[in-house]
Amino acid sequence: MSFRIALLGIYHESNTFVPQATVTADFMNGYYLRGNAIRKEYETAHNEIGGMMEVMDREGMEIVPILYASATPGGTISANTYNDLLTNMMEELEKILPVDACLVIPHGAGVSEEFPDMDGHWLSLVRKKLGDSIPIFGTLDLHANVSPLMVSSTNALVAYKQNPHVDMRQRGIEAANLLVQFLRGKTNPVQVLIQLPLAISIEQQLTDHEPCKSLYAYADELSRDPEILSLSILHGFPYADVEEMGASIIVVANGNRDKALETAKKLEKYILNRRESFVGHKNDIPSALNMIETSEKPVLLLDMGDNVGGGGPANNCCILEAFEERKKYKYFVCIYDPDAVRMAENHQPGETFKLIIVGTGNDGIRTCRLKVKLLRITNGEFQETNPRHGGQVNFKMGRTAVVATEEGSVIMLTSLRVMPFSLQQLISQGVQPSEFDAIVAKGVNAPIAAYASVCPTVIQVNTPGVTQADMTLFRYENRRKPLFPFEK
Repeated sequence: MSFRIALLGIYHESNTFVPQATVTADFMNGYYLRGNAIRKEYETAHNEIGGMMEVMDREGMEIVPILYASATPGGTISANTYNDLLTNMMEELEKILPVDACLVIPHGAGVSEEFPDMDGHWLSLVRKKLGDSIPIFGTLDLHANVSPLMVSSTNALVAYKQNPHVDMRQRGIEAANLLVQFLRGKTNPVQVLIQLPLAISIEQQLTDHEPCKSLYAYADELSRDPEILSLSILHGFPYADVEEMGASIIVVANGNRDKALETAKKLEKYILNRRESFVGHKNDIPSALNMIETSEKPVLLLDMGDNVGGGGPANNCCILEAFEERKKYKYFVCIYDPDAVRMAENHQPGETFKLIIVGTGNDGIRTCRLKVKLLRITNGEFQETNPRHGGQVNFKMGRTAVVATEEGSVIMLTSLRVMPFSLQQLISQGVQPSEFDAIVAKGVNAPIAAYASVCPTVIQVNTPGVTQADMTLFRYENRRKPLFPFEK
């Protein structure tokens, strides 16, 4: 028997501490795809959509891509933007009904001005449209803030297991295989959610390192039970002031809700008994720069307070200023500043000029003035074909200027915010990573997948900003209580 499967998603990681709203233009500058354009973009990508398509094609099932909209992480999605996305998605879904099942791609940390639990909201509307008899399976980002509504609106959700997220295609395959087994009457998945009274500090979420390494080893042990179909650990996204913010567990069992709950409770106990290990040590900027001297180079400095993958503005100048004060190390940094790009475009490659960068710092807006030489101006487009965090292939930085300081350090200026998930971001612009003492990447864990091959030393830097590592410094109004480490 052949089955017809719809595929759709609205995907965004929303930082409610960012003052600027995420609007339609941000999705247009990201990935706003309909119909076959979704297959063209993701069929061979290291992304969950590609994994889902692989399984459906292999199993001879018809997959019908509807709409997929994704924007670079940023502020809360405006009400008008979300309403337009939702209306378009539901209208496109209506056109292709009936279907036998649906594959969904929420992020799990989306927030709109009108609906704090945005993913739960749109998933519930898809459920209402399709009815209770049509199965809905999907994936979640490891950083999802999972709500009961997300779980009650779906049959099974599978989260990424690796951070950096280099297993996205595998998780799409896992979710699609679960759906196939259900459609063929081989399983009866039931899922349970436990929201933990814990928020995991962002710098402790690297899955190949402790404390996560042992946690996932234990989770794998629990998953070996033949009744357990899937087990997911959601680390949560601490930069969203919503009720569901924090870590959680989803367990999918084969027809046995008690077994799912029992397994989730075991994992909950394991985590809470080790809760202190999920609050990490934090290096300030002077300490991080001091560590460069004795470290194998190039050193990757992770600018945690300006994590573009968490909604950071990509223009924090604190580390740049510290390097310029010391004049000791040859560094590379990428800064989002469209005005600086336009300033550079007034010059020819090889010309020296006074560059003004307007960014953020410890006390708000900062202005950096540097004497630089223009190396090149490009259209800022590049591709990544290897498994990297996010699983995207095509990237757009907008008009991009590459300049060098008098000491030989390199600054790349972009017209669009771009997450530092690919070495091609540098190499495509004529920048060779091996030439530097230090490379600054505006992230926490995600850039490691791209830079580990060329940076033998990695240092997380506790910089200020809307993604600062110490979540207890933010003012929350809506989070659940008690929640460690806020309440001990």
